[in-house]
Amino acid sequence: MAKDSKKVILVCSECMSNNYTTTHRRDSGKRLELMKYCPKCGKKTLHKETR
Repeated sequence: MAKDSKKVILVCSECMSNNYTTTHRRDSGKRLELMKYCPKCGKKTLHKETR
């Protein structure tokens, strides 16, 4: 893992389940938001980075 990256957890915005972990650059200043598949909801939903 690079020095300027950190491990983050992505949470589904609908059911609030922790589904994914990934790395994110620290210098961006914004929370990571991705459209990912949620197995609990059964569809693609917005997943946001937790703090």
